[in-house]
Amino acid sequence: MHRLLASRLLYHQLDHTRRQGVDFTAKVLNSGRFPPQHRKFLGICASAINFSKDCYRWAQWDNRRPVAVTHPGLEAESRVLVIGSGQIWDDRSGADKRARTEATQESNKRRKLDGEDKVPIYATKFSQEELDAEGRKPKKKVAVMLAYAGSGYKGMQINNDEKTIEGDLFKALVAAGAISKANADDPKKSSFVRCARTDRGVHAAGNIVSLKMIIEDKDIISKINEHLPPQIRVWGYEQAKGSFSAYQRCDSRIYEYLIPTYCFLPPHPESFLGKELINLAKEADDLAGYQDRQHEVSGFWKEAEETHVKPFLDSLDPETSAEVHRALYDEQPKTLDMEPNIEPLEQTEETSAEVRSVATEVPTVGAATKQSVMEGGFRSAGGPQALDAPDSEPSRSDSGLGLSDELHKVTQFPQEAPPIERPPNEEPPTESNQRPQPTPLENALKQLRSTIIAAKRAYRIHPTRLARVQSVLNNYTGTHNFHNYTIAKLPRDPSAKRVIKTFTAGPAPILINNTEWLSLKVHGQSFMMHQIRKMVTMAAFIVRCGCPEERMQESYGHEKLTVPKAPSLGLLLERPLFDTYNRDLARDTSGLERAEIGFEKYEKEVQEFKQREIYERIFREEERDDT
Repeated sequence: MHRLLASRLLYHQLDHTRRQGVDFTAKVLNSGRFPPQHRKFLGICASAINFSKDCYRWAQWDNRRPVAVTHPGLEAESRVLVIGSGQIWDDRSGADKRARTEATQESNKRRKLDGEDKVPIYATKFSQEELDAEGRKPKKKVAVMLAYAGSGYKGMQINNDEKTIEGDLFKALVAAGAISKANADDPKKSSFVRCARTDRGVHAAGNIVSLKMIIEDKDIISKINEHLPPQIRVWGYEQAKGSFSAYQRCDSRIYEYLIPTYCFLPPHPESFLGKELINLAKEADDLAGYQDRQHEVSGFWKEAEETHVKPFLDSLDPETSAEVHRALYDEQPKTLDMEPNIEPLEQTEETSAEVRSVATEVPTVGAATKQSVMEGGFRSAGGPQALDAPDSEPSRSDSGLGLSDELHKVTQFPQEAPPIERPPNEEPPTESNQRPQPTPLENALKQLRSTIIAAKRAYRIHPTRLARVQSVLNNYTGTHNFHNYTIAKLPRDPSAKRVIKTFTAGPAPILINNTEWLSLKVHGQSFMMHQIRKMVTMAAFIVRCGCPEERMQESYGHEKLTVPKAPSLGLLLERPLFDTYNRDLARDTSGLERAEIGFEKYEKEVQEFKQREIYERIFREEERDDT
């Protein structure tokens, strides 16, 4: 019955397409695996599928063996619909992977034949004479242990046009002779597979890739490292079984996130967020609970104002001090004019909509200035504006200035500017000499922000606060639906369910350059894109805003929540684990001697690299960029 319903759905779709008068062509792959009645059904499909316009491809599962209807002209990005169990799935569900792989390979071959194939930046091209002179060398399946600092790279996964960790590693393997010249243009030829993919800017104290490698040279590891930058190191390799895959055989992964403890400070009580939290607590009849959860940090901002802000204000001249004081307490400074003198212009529907859109997104100058200055900006506080913004583009709310300039720009409609006549020898003005000089108020607010950031860096987390952080992290353990902690996942998607074994905060924070840092370590089977960074953000928000821990459980429900992601700078892959594979080796009776896969023998080198290239880089870049 289910198959009949699916067949009817497909038939109506094909009949609708046939009546459009389009020419249909197709062929059935592996149809001999099906009984006659199924072959007849696929024959109907083959006679009624249009590849010339929409590039559709249909496949049916029977006894878990796919039979696909495809066409040589099929594009890799074409839609795949799988018929089975009375449902039609889109190819994003992960079905019919073999058919997608075949389509991708066919598309790549066609691009090569058409001369459209662009050489990837990681590939090395050799002449035919060089390939013939090299000869064939034996290759062995190995697991390569490496570490890297991800700063300056577009992540771990290889990319044709971007600088990645795998790209540099692959080029180094070719240059060292670990990969033959014949395979130097495509990592797939060497069965190159990573254990864990890391995002842009994320580090790894331990990661593993598996590949078929030439290991005749005893000094191959040192030769590989000679072609790598200092922030990427290969520790060694272990020979593995021929079927070994670093991704498939990895049982779980341990990640670490380093976060300054001041990210768990509450918002300033006079800021918009601070006042809103009080109002929400009153509406929920939980004001006493909110105050109890913020008890150990309730006096921080008052003490910071007395010891840092007040002495700074006293050092300013009376007029500037009064302007800064008004900026801090919701009184707009005179120099920030919210109503610039603009000639009235005729507005169209589109321009009016644009101005209305910006007006809803841009807060008032007084509120933005106070919120940004009193907390040192969202970027340093771990707030939503910075965490959800691109890593390389600082938010304008960092300084709390310039909002009136932005509003002035959007309320003026584009006009044709008359050309400016200049002497022949005069150079046109550049961006640097056109930039206006900061006013005394802007300089004072900038210095005040630095003063408040210094006060926050001097914060030392209270044991009660640290215990609350751990209590919040405990809500992640177990199997949960993490669709709100990644992108492009629906609540009912089974792949959104992930297993978190442990999530712990270091018992003793470390002090680096007068800033206290906390180590958060999460151990899970696998993680989705941005999942760990969003988990850290949610935990920081729960603690920082004094929310009940029940909010954590609500995030696993079907309601869609917007969870910003923490900066990638503090995240690193500590190590992957291969416990099941290592246990299988212990029970292996084949007589082949293979060592367990792990980083135990390289522990000293790993710790030195982690301290020099990862930890110091994180501390240095955070202090410089205030991420």
